Order: sequence, then C-alpha cells, then structure tokens
Amino acid sequence: MSEATDMRSLLRLMAWLSPAFPVGAFAYSGGLERAAADGLLAGEHGLRDWIAALIDHGSAWNDAVLLNEAHSAHADAGRLGAVAELAEALAGSRERHAETMALGSAFLEAAGAWPSDVFRLLPQRTAYPVAVGAVAGAHGIAASQAIGAYLHAAVSQLVSAGIRLGVAGQRQGVAIVADLEPLLESVARRGAASTLEDLGSATIRADIAALGHEIQGTRLFRS
Repeated sequence: MSEATDMRSLLRLMAWLSPAFPVGAFAYSGGLERAAADGLLAGEHGLRDWIAALIDHGSAWNDAVLLNEAHSAHADAGRLGAVAELAEALAGSRERHAETMALGSAFLEAAGAWPSDVFRLLPQRTAYPVAVGAVAGAHGIAASQAIGAYLHAAVSQLVSAGIRLGVAGQRQGVAIVADLEPLLESVARRGAASTLEDLGSATIRADIAALGHEIQGTRLFRS
C-alpha cells in the first residue's frame, strides 16, 4: 500500500468513525446504563473491565467478525445479504437490534458521500458492522485497520457513556482508552483473520443488562 493510499484510508476511517459522523451513536449505551444502575460497575476500573470484556469476547468481538466477513464479501451481493441477515439475527435484544440497524442505516446514508457500487449490493437495512465492513472493503481499506477503527469508536462511545453516567471522570475515561490500546490492536488483528466460525460471546451479564434496559424507568440512552 502506497503512502498516499494509506493516508486516504486513514482519513476515511477518521471521518466515518468520528463522533461527528451523523450516525447517532451517542444515543446508545449497549446496556451500560442498566449495568451502572444495577451497581455492576465499580468506578473507572469496573468500566474498563466491562468494555474490555465486550471487545475481547463479547458483542464487540462478534461485530469484528461480522465486519471482517462483510469486508471480504464487499463485491458479492449474495454473501453480503447472508452476513447482513446473520448480523441482524444475532442482536440479542430489542434495543440492541434497534441500535445496530439504526446505526447501519445512518452510516450508509452518510457514507454515500463517497460513491461506490457497494451501496447497490447491500440490503436496504443493514446492521452497523456489516455496513462499515462492506464500505471499507469496497474502498480498499485493510480489514485490520477498519476493525481497529470500529472498535476504537465503540470504546470511545462506551467511555463517553460511562462519563455521562458518572461512573468515571474525563481524565479516567482518557486513561481507559489509552489502557485498552494494546487489546484493540490484538483483537483487530485477530478479527482480520477470523471467519464466521469464530462468532461467539461469553458476556452474560452484559447481555442481561441490555435486556434489562428495556424496562428501566429513567434513561439517558436508547439502549
């Protein structure tokens, strides 16, 4: 990859996965709000460990696998349709389903500013990791880079949610992002070598928290 191509890939990932990109990710916590309400997060250390578990062997890991499959299949409408259907089916609760589908739709609409044939091949409603993976693949961005950027954005959003919920302060939040950097690099590389056979999670409390959020009274977030 040339320096110019590498720079273009970096700039596109920074744009697509920036907090300013109009997907509305700030409105979701993926069950973190319920976990905080139930006292499952012991300050910044608990927040860090919760996020690390999601990245290493939870819903974010599954997103990495789905993103990699969509990246590989970006020119194949049949494979894209299959992974999109699988990603939607894997949403473990009503709110998580609404979250990934809404983010995917918003991402595709905004990413249309970078024209590509991939938009014709994807289903009209596509889960977020599939949308990001397919578009990144169509633009020649390496899978490991796309996964790393996607996971970094997920960590940043969860840390931001934790700060808004009073679990950690801004300084502690930045420290969490820095501390998780080696894990993000490792999981990005692992995700780029994954297949759909590697799907699977072991974060039961996080899944229960996501379900419990649906009946939570006062809420800041939509999930």
